[in-house]
Amino acid sequence: MAGECIRVTGIVQGVGFRPNVWRLAQECGLPGQVWNDAEGVLIQIWGSRRARDIFVQRLRDEPPPLAGIEDIVRTALDAGADLPKDFQIVESREGAPHTGVAADAATCPECLAEVRNPANRRYRYPFTNCTHCGPRLSIIRAIPYDRANTSMADFSMCPQCQAEYDDPADRRFHAQPNACPACGPQIWLEDGEGHRLSDGDVIENAANLIRAGNIVAIKGLGGIHLACDAGNAEAVDTLRRRKHRYHKPLALMARDLDMVKCFAEVNDAEAALLNDRAAPIVVLDACGERLAPAVAPGQNSLGFMLPYTPLHHLLMQNMEHPIVLTSGNRSDEPQAIDNQEARQRLAPIADYYLLHDRDILNRLDDSVLRMAGSQPRWLRRARGYAPQPISLAPGFAGFDNILAMGAELKNSFCLLQDGKGILSQHMGDLENAASYRDYRDNLQLYRRLFAFQPVVVALDRHPDYLSSRLGRRMAEDEGLQVIEIQHHHAHIAACMAEHGLPPGAGKVLGVALDGLGVGDDGTLWGGEFLLADYCGFERLAHFQPVPMLGGAQAIREPWRNTYAHLLDSLGWEQVCEDYPQLEIVNFLNDRPLTTLETMARKGLNSPPASSAGRLFDAVAAALGICRERAGFEGQAAIELEALAATYFEQQADFAYDFECQNNCLSWAPLWSALLKDLADEVAPGMIAARFHHTIANAVVETAAHLCHRHKIDTVVLGGGVFQNRLLLQRSNLLLRQRKLRVLSPATVPANDGGLSLGQAVIALASCQ
Repeated sequence: MAGECIRVTGIVQGVGFRPNVWRLAQECGLPGQVWNDAEGVLIQIWGSRRARDIFVQRLRDEPPPLAGIEDIVRTALDAGADLPKDFQIVESREGAPHTGVAADAATCPECLAEVRNPANRRYRYPFTNCTHCGPRLSIIRAIPYDRANTSMADFSMCPQCQAEYDDPADRRFHAQPNACPACGPQIWLEDGEGHRLSDGDVIENAANLIRAGNIVAIKGLGGIHLACDAGNAEAVDTLRRRKHRYHKPLALMARDLDMVKCFAEVNDAEAALLNDRAAPIVVLDACGERLAPAVAPGQNSLGFMLPYTPLHHLLMQNMEHPIVLTSGNRSDEPQAIDNQEARQRLAPIADYYLLHDRDILNRLDDSVLRMAGSQPRWLRRARGYAPQPISLAPGFAGFDNILAMGAELKNSFCLLQDGKGILSQHMGDLENAASYRDYRDNLQLYRRLFAFQPVVVALDRHPDYLSSRLGRRMAEDEGLQVIEIQHHHAHIAACMAEHGLPPGAGKVLGVALDGLGVGDDGTLWGGEFLLADYCGFERLAHFQPVPMLGGAQAIREPWRNTYAHLLDSLGWEQVCEDYPQLEIVNFLNDRPLTTLETMARKGLNSPPASSAGRLFDAVAAALGICRERAGFEGQAAIELEALAATYFEQQADFAYDFECQNNCLSWAPLWSALLKDLADEVAPGMIAARFHHTIANAVVETAAHLCHRHKIDTVVLGGGVFQNRLLLQRSNLLLRQRKLRVLSPATVPANDGGLSLGQAVIALASCQ
């Protein structure tokens, strides 16, 4: 009887892969053995060629729900090997890990049925899980994914749980977080003084407190959230005031899909995303019943998720309204994950705490997606998706061990290893000290999990980004090569890599629209047309640079951008002469314009920037949106898009003009027409829609002209401004009508959350 060794790589540990192999071997009548090791899973089987072929085909076709097979390699076994009598699962074997780490997954239907069944021993147990669901990255310290390397190491299994864990036929075979009420983690409810409330069902008591208008801190899978009744305006207002989060929309959790449909439009694709095992937040168009006004002020959309742990299912089962479920933090801080940390940091916010004693080792924010252009687009990639690897085109195989540090805002980093990009979870803005600590801790974690020793560090060209500074220090300490990557080139390369373009695919026309990035000439860019491949780029055209009056202050105070654009495009004296009665003109005349004009003329703390983001800010402020101050990054642009949505389709023929001279796009015609519309009292929503059509037209006409001139047929869109659904969909449509191939970000965020992937592949191309 012939035998063979089968090497399986990918996401194959901690997902029930070995018992699945055992089942298939039993059904195929093949003796042998299977074990985990540093490379993944190794199988030895004996039998006829036909039986072994059937086994391998079923291995590919019938993986466990959370598994992700990347490769199966078959080699003949030495004829002298001992022939086993049956098929066995043997102990893990250690070594340098090269296997993937599974992402946390929402509760599977089988576990949920047990939690809801009064006759089951796990009835209402909030930590019920199996190999098909539950925590993974959030509880892991090291590879291999064995219980001793997780935060479940402190909980010894009772005989019943141990029997499940040891039985290959059981779906809890080697489910590392396996537990029950007799032996596993416990949950409790306490008040703001730390006193435990012991009467009645803990989770139902927490639900009653939320229904009564209280704010409850809830320890979940990847962090601690703050919850309140989303239909209670006073409770939502109180949460915003205590949290110091006055404008940014709040995430919502609904009991089920029917509840979501009471408040938002849900198509089949969006329903599938909500029910996905990753259970992300899905941004939906609001409709139907109204929630508290402060849930999403200035928005026409709502971010919903469904319950993804037994605790959340139990909490929501009797709720009449959705709940707000937002990060347990004060504004801009990372969410708390530790019980004592929550008591201290959330004391000014939470009335009660629903806590448990299973440690969250690794913080994971909720992932956020939105449908645009008939496909899901990741806005934030975290819980449920990280650290699933992104496979690169075959041409990238070879030189690897590249660490890409990302940017400053919406940060993630990327490990390039074995022809894959391992993108970390979203960690937020590194300007916040706690987020920066989290970033450094996660770097060390990923290096441990993937036995990763970088040879090259890729970083953004901006000299002051904390990620870049850390990368340089790391390179100096460890003797690593440093490669600086231009910000917008990285945006375009990230999208190219996501779509599988190989290194020799040729050049593309990259359109990068975002806030800011340091250009090759040392100035600030943000509205760029680049002739690019992985090895380099040429700047072919760009938006007109306009001074950022007060530097970073212009990001926080959008009116500064309005004045700068009007001053640059039309001249302030002319604007005042032509439109003395306009509200925006009178508003600006009350600002210190003489000082600002001097700053612009002399270049004092007013760096010129070709930023698309600042143009959106300028138009938003002209229409009265976030005029004096933006409460969060991108707020003005997001609210401007919401304002435009109702009128967008009917305003396609009324776009404003723009000019392109010497490959520089000027917005003087836009501002002349926009001010006239304001004077004629055209509805602000119509003006916002016309502006969006203007930018789409400018993108398409400029890109089409450059593609024709340089004889290329592929346009790649990138940068955070393309999170704007109106702009993305319109640009896509018009470019395709010009017979151009269009690639746009989807599974990798268009914003800086995807930047590190682009940095990694550019660095790799430069090393080959």
